[in-house]
Amino acid sequence: MISENSLNRIWEGCKNNDRKQQELLYRVLAPKMLAVCMRYTADRDEAQDVLQEGFIKIFKNIHNYRGEGSLEGWMRRIMTHSAISRYRKLRPMMLTAEISENCVPFYSAGQTNNRLETQELLSMIQQLPGNYRSVFNLYAIEGYSHQEIGSMLGITELLSRTTLHRARGILKKKVIQRDPSYAA
Repeated sequence: MISENSLNRIWEGCKNNDRKQQELLYRVLAPKMLAVCMRYTADRDEAQDVLQEGFIKIFKNIHNYRGEGSLEGWMRRIMTHSAISRYRKLRPMMLTAEISENCVPFYSAGQTNNRLETQELLSMIQQLPGNYRSVFNLYAIEGYSHQEIGSMLGITELLSRTTLHRARGILKKKVIQRDPSYAA
């Protein structure tokens, strides 16, 4: 793990267009940023494409970071927006017809009693259809409101709520299939 002081020195080098510092920033933060990208993409190859696009945006907009908040947080936001932009370009947002209308809400993360490992849950989220995965991640993990999600994805607030409800239903079914004790 790199210290905040070291990260700031690297960032200053990046602002001065020092290629070695840019490469170092990439090597240090790419694994964390790839994890962000993986939440919004279908596979690792697509996530790596989003990662590259995100770092290009970071380096093009390097002087837009004003030092307010964490640098890593600013970069995460760029990665999230890069993934959403890519998703909007490649796949139009539409509901999957085979999902039933009567999905029940998913348990909150605090109710898992550690029986369901975090990695298993993330894997289940990764298996959601693209639009469901995006809305679920933006709402449950990134903390955006349905209004903000609707604006980012070009959908209505109601569609964002419906999509989240259905994503939770799919996840609940997957969790119950894995461990029937969650059905209670």
